[in-house]
Amino acid sequence: MASEGRITEMKRFIAGVVVGFVTSCGAGFAAQSVDHNGVFWNRLNNAAKTGYINGYGDAMQVSAGKLDSLSVAADLFHWRGANKIIKQLSSELSTADFTPDQAMKKLDALYSNPKYGELDLGQALQLLVAIELEQRTEDDATAPVPLASPAQSVAPEPANRSMK
Repeated sequence: MASEGRITEMKRFIAGVVVGFVTSCGAGFAAQSVDHNGVFWNRLNNAAKTGYINGYGDAMQVSAGKLDSLSVAADLFHWRGANKIIKQLSSELSTADFTPDQAMKKLDALYSNPKYGELDLGQALQLLVAIELEQRTEDDATAPVPLASPAQSVAPEPANRSMK
């Protein structure tokens, strides 16, 4: 009879686990998910937009700081090309090129196009940084190359070595 009591307790325990699981699944499916995309962005007021950008910038700064430990590991393990990749990733994570006001205006302009409405805010900010880096690279490539002054363009004459 003691074993029948244990079986009953086990059945109650299993029933409790099943009920708890079903309840938590139901609550999870009923909860609203918040997508941080253009629709979310357009609902924010200017103060909330600035706060979001500042928070995102802080998070990216922390993430970029973690890349320093990767640089140390790359040097330690002699990973070829790692420093180039880490430098590129660090620049892509940085939002230092924009003030929060500039970023807000750029995001407002981006999300005014319905084509970008579903683009995640983090991806949109990274896109803006990438566009900025690309424009800067193009500007550097099209910038006129300064001509050397006549004094710089003349190579020094080799020393005259006469043999006597």
